[in-house]
Amino acid sequence: MAEKDLQKVKELVALMKENDLVEVEVVDGDSKIHLKRPGADARLIQYQPMAAGHMTPAMTTHLAVPPMAPSAAPAADADLLQIKSPIVGTFYQAPNPDTAPYIKVGDRINPDSVVCIVEAMKVMNEIKAELSGTVVEICCKDGQAVEFGQTLFKVRP
Repeated sequence: MAEKDLQKVKELVALMKENDLVEVEVVDGDSKIHLKRPGADARLIQYQPMAAGHMTPAMTTHLAVPPMAPSAAPAADADLLQIKSPIVGTFYQAPNPDTAPYIKVGDRINPDSVVCIVEAMKVMNEIKAELSGTVVEICCKDGQAVEFGQTLFKVRP
């Protein structure tokens, strides 16, 4: 990638952060740049029921509907919120092995609280709570591989 192209990408990333954009696509002749922030699908797509006959196979692969909780789940968990992984990667509780975890059970968090890091393709992605409450369970171990949508933390609102 040329220095000029790298500068364009950096400017687009800065623009995305300043304007809280989750996705940007720029087409200039034969070149195309498509940037998408982690977890954008989960925050943007809202579930709206459609008749099954109106859905094409392509449409079904793009719906981001949160999985339903198992019916056998204990009633105590019914009032808990979940912080889920917005990407596939490796879960880390702290910014590096020599520091304290971002949060622990019993900590009070707010939407801007960084709760962990998920490493994906050698990029350390800080994951924010995006909700308020008290942490009641950490569902992953440090260094564990996590999937998109996997529960990382349970929080009492």
